[in-house]
Amino acid sequence: MEKELRVIISGGGTGGHIFPAVSIANAIKAMRPDAKILFVGALGRMEMQRVPAAGYEIKGLPICGFDRKNLLKNVKVLYKIWKSQRMAKMIIKDFHPQVAVGVGGYASGPTLNKAAAMGIPCLIQEQNSYAGVTNKLLAKKAEKICVAYEGMERFFPAEKIILTGNPVRQALLDTTITREDAIRSFGLDPEKKTILLVGGSLGARTINESMLRHLDLIKESGLQFIWQTGKYYSAEINDKLKGQNLSNLKVTDFITDMGAAYRAADLVISRAGASSISEFCLIGKPVILVPSPNVAEDHQTKNALALSTRDAAIYIKDAEAPDVLLQTAIETVNDAAKLKSLSENVLKLALPDSANIIAKEVINLANGI
Repeated sequence: MEKELRVIISGGGTGGHIFPAVSIANAIKAMRPDAKILFVGALGRMEMQRVPAAGYEIKGLPICGFDRKNLLKNVKVLYKIWKSQRMAKMIIKDFHPQVAVGVGGYASGPTLNKAAAMGIPCLIQEQNSYAGVTNKLLAKKAEKICVAYEGMERFFPAEKIILTGNPVRQALLDTTITREDAIRSFGLDPEKKTILLVGGSLGARTINESMLRHLDLIKESGLQFIWQTGKYYSAEINDKLKGQNLSNLKVTDFITDMGAAYRAADLVISRAGASSISEFCLIGKPVILVPSPNVAEDHQTKNALALSTRDAAIYIKDAEAPDVLLQTAIETVNDAAKLKSLSENVLKLALPDSANIIAKEVINLANGI
């Protein structure tokens, strides 16, 4: 009989870290239903709600990032790091994991540092084409490093790297809804070409401004649009759209069924987060990427270039988007050959079955293999 499997998974901060973490946990549970899995996140961050909603226990650390604008505030940050290290050590002592997994984000630093120091084998998963600071620091202590892009030897020891891709939300791959029914679910016309705009759960100011600046173009386009504004911008945008009579525009602050939204779309406009890009690759969806400039080490631009240089996506700079994004999208969605080419090229970059591949590596590490 196999010994009980106990796994710590640490990290979070954004959906791009949380979705892969939960997918890995689900894959481990599918292979080993007896597995005990404990998440460690950062207090006040979205993992503290999302992980319990997915059915897993989570412990929170008071960790946060350095304030680059106000250096005096970093005295408090240093104290929080010290406290988080102590708490992580206690969590590990109490839980007795055989393996620790880091998915990036503040909490994975102290958790995996302490796990490695206590002789527990560690695996890290890097979602982006440009490695994050936490994972670069942890790489020396990790036994295995699972990546989504080629060429990651720039950041990590080559002998530790496994090219696995990024785990994505399984519901997106399992959806059976037809394109026509998906479009109708948004109250739109299945006969018309449809563009989906998503800027993450909080929204993307630049994508929203690109729409608001060209409402006349939207009216005259002969197309229809599903526009996720994000909760932060929702009230302001709805106020500006009053009296505009845009029947070809479905506006919502948040889309719960992204599987239906992707199925409805002939073209997607999106930020360039690693999880989103992995989803576009797996479902073969033509996409225009507008990377956020407000992320660490500008990694979204590097993600976008990893696709656009292979003609697998269209890349538009954030600063240029308000002027050119909508016109480019309209021209692209009306070009059947371009849509077909984008879809075929992005599919070539897909790495399916990522969660299961990573889960097997985690189980092997726990078993000393």
